[in-house]
Amino acid sequence: MPNFKPVIGMAQIELLLPKMGESVAEATIIKWLVDEGQSVEADDPLVEIATDKVDSEVPAPEDGVLIKKMVNDGDVVAVGQVIAIIGTEGESAVASAAPVKESAPVSAVAEVEAPAAAVVEAVSAPLNMEIQKNGPSGRFYSPLVRSIAKEEGIGMSELEGVAGTGKEGRVTKKDILAYLSNRGQAAPAPAAALSAPVAPPPSSNGKAAAAPSSNGMPNIKPMAVSAGPNDEIVEMDRMRKLIADHMVMSKHVSPHVTSFIEADVTNIVNWRNKVKNGFQQKEGEKLTFTPIFIEAITKAIKDFPGVNASVDGQNIIYRKDINVGMAAALPSGNLIVPVIKNADQFNMVGLAKQVNSLANKARANKLSPDEIAGGTFTVTNVGTFGNVMGTPIINQPQVAIMALGAIRKRPAVLETEHGDVIAIRHMMFLSHSYDHRVVDGMLGGSFLKRVADYLEAFDPNREIG
Repeated sequence: MPNFKPVIGMAQIELLLPKMGESVAEATIIKWLVDEGQSVEADDPLVEIATDKVDSEVPAPEDGVLIKKMVNDGDVVAVGQVIAIIGTEGESAVASAAPVKESAPVSAVAEVEAPAAAVVEAVSAPLNMEIQKNGPSGRFYSPLVRSIAKEEGIGMSELEGVAGTGKEGRVTKKDILAYLSNRGQAAPAPAAALSAPVAPPPSSNGKAAAAPSSNGMPNIKPMAVSAGPNDEIVEMDRMRKLIADHMVMSKHVSPHVTSFIEADVTNIVNWRNKVKNGFQQKEGEKLTFTPIFIEAITKAIKDFPGVNASVDGQNIIYRKDINVGMAAALPSGNLIVPVIKNADQFNMVGLAKQVNSLANKARANKLSPDEIAGGTFTVTNVGTFGNVMGTPIINQPQVAIMALGAIRKRPAVLETEHGDVIAIRHMMFLSHSYDHRVVDGMLGGSFLKRVADYLEAFDPNREIG
């Protein structure tokens, strides 16, 4: 329930940016849908907001008038920050969706620390902003620090040089305020360096090699590309830019290894063909292959929990919940990854309903931020497009992802009590990409083999459930 604080004059409500998932600390104001002075009704959309996960709308909490917009289009706003004042009829009060306190400027909002490598788990600052959430060194900057830097005219290169005393060298509010008090008196020491930078040695051709960044990777700039007279130039949309940044970051952070295995899924194909019509009549849902595969994957994760993890610096976080993300292609051609929370706790009916609901919401652009947050392992079905296998990129901060290839009929050798025979079987390839920092070939390969074993051992006489 909102908290109330008496004021003199018209009753007012402070509209706060709502919480949008555990890892989401901020959002970008895309567009106001209502002008100041305009009447609104409860649950009417007031403003469009966006994170790197999903676009959504903030509705009016009750009937009234939009008195004042506290933020503008393009602003980055922290969760819990006041974004508008709404006037309402009734007893004079200021209502807030958080514990009441005097409205404070952005620089006084409590600093929010979020994981630096959180996707389509990280919330990036808008791409047209000077200060990014993660600097070229990979260091994370909180919404509060970036806000102060913007107000004080501190650019990204200057911010990278501010010494940080927070976790993993992060710049805290205290650090940036201390820097501002001494700004101009002395040049700050680089936060990520323990000694003066050393010039890179010359390469074999006599030219200087690319200087390494703070994590030892070379700072390589993309080559300039010119367009021809018959070419068309189309700027990436916001989601495509975020996907591009996330994919590059993932390949930069995680040494990828991919293992492959072929599985005989004839029993699964025959069982689904036998029960799918009855399933749809009884449950009102289509039975696709996806929930069957997810069931096998969750079983294998319980056998090999090391693939259900994240890396935080030099620590490994083994996730106890099994939250399976399922990559979904949008009509725009972009990609989004809704998450089935606690996927191991659903039976086949529950998994089918979860898969269908999230897929339908993704196609209709109706996913909430919380439905895309918290994934611990991701599955992508490249077989949807007729591909037999793929080498997917890990969805950070996870350490593994599995690609499901197309199911195809082909001759295969079967071992029988009467000797080997050749038969027509339904076969598919599974591809498992994993982070070699913490998942070695034995773990990554054993997990993949276990998934295939569960698929091949599927009971063709199984009851639905």
